[in-house]
Amino acid sequence: MQALAVLAGLAGLGISIYLTVVHYSTIALACPANAVVNCEQVLSSSFAVIGGSGVPTAAAGTVWFAVSAALAAALWLAREPRLARLQLAWSAIGLVTVVYLVYVEIVRLGAVCIWCSAAHVLVLVIFLVALARRQEDRVGS
Repeated sequence: MQALAVLAGLAGLGISIYLTVVHYSTIALACPANAVVNCEQVLSSSFAVIGGSGVPTAAAGTVWFAVSAALAAALWLAREPRLARLQLAWSAIGLVTVVYLVYVEIVRLGAVCIWCSAAHVLVLVIFLVALARRQEDRVGS
């Protein structure tokens, strides 16, 4: 199960790095645009940066996914209950953030970003792996 969390963390890291690079460069965003799916609308909104700072939320995603992948890799190598609790807490923070970002996309912006949605699904996968690991630890004790 931790291998899945490592892979999800690395995939999310890749997506976040890509979106951060696009934010800071003139590289065209690879995403279709129609009435509902419109990455450009989402990623150019005021919600695409942290508190109006100019730092893209994707940069925060880069940090979050890097930590997630590292935690999952550490847990893959060693059964450490404290790390499992930390992974669950870290992934819960990510999941709460994702719920907010999905709300922003659907309700506030009326548009969905495919890249963002892929990252959101990966956060959910990491959370479910962490939750399953925590349940295994409880049953095993």
